[in-house]
Amino acid sequence: MRAGVLSDDRVIEFLNKNFINVWVSNVELERTPRKQAYMARRRKELSKTFDRTHPLAKAIIEGWKEHSPVDCLVISPEFDVMGKLPLNDFFDDCSRIGVSEEEAYLKFLEDSLAGKFPGFADETSDALSGGLNVVLNREQTEQEVLDILRTPRYGYQDYTVVEIDATAFEEGGTLTINIRMGTAKPGGSFDLFDNNTELPTKGIPNEALTSVWDIPSGQIGEIRHRFERGKVFKLGATGTWFNEKGSINAFQARISVKPTETP
Repeated sequence: MRAGVLSDDRVIEFLNKNFINVWVSNVELERTPRKQAYMARRRKELSKTFDRTHPLAKAIIEGWKEHSPVDCLVISPEFDVMGKLPLNDFFDDCSRIGVSEEEAYLKFLEDSLAGKFPGFADETSDALSGGLNVVLNREQTEQEVLDILRTPRYGYQDYTVVEIDATAFEEGGTLTINIRMGTAKPGGSFDLFDNNTELPTKGIPNEALTSVWDIPSGQIGEIRHRFERGKVFKLGATGTWFNEKGSINAFQARISVKPTETP
């Protein structure tokens, strides 16, 4: 790093202007079983060791990539991970696509501050997320989505949209969406629409089939909707009107269908 991206004056200036720059040793964080065993012995000799229960330590542990020896993380003042970058992958990718490391690293930092959550999409597995398109059937009745929402201007909507395909349930069923908000400051509001509905951009979403509004930071909410035949839905996620415009938070939605049992 010191001989590469950190030798670029633009990167150094950007880091010094926008971040508090720190580093933590993988040994101190007991990242592998060998390091855990080592630190267990060291604790007997040291008067003070790194507190792995501290919110900063927990954010680092949440953000690192398994088997990555070095990770660069952008963490908000509320200890939310805003960007993650396994450096071995980063250097390989820069070499593969012919982009300078300095430009790519600066873009990573800028995207993190802009709330684009770089590195999150790359690590979201199929088991955790179907992207923004969830397809459910009798073999797979449940999926989870992890994404972010943004706060619009008061009285407006700025939806992150998740498409939910439940057409496989020809006899209908009950759609349940369990939502957990991230720990950043903004709360979230969620509206469920029929697929043919044009999502509103302002005002109260009266066209919604059902809604749950103003879920506070770190809290949970639920949407439940019974449908008579298989169809496609759209879930709109947006920041509550009482947040600061443009502020962001993550949300996790567990989406499931209990099919109607026919005699």
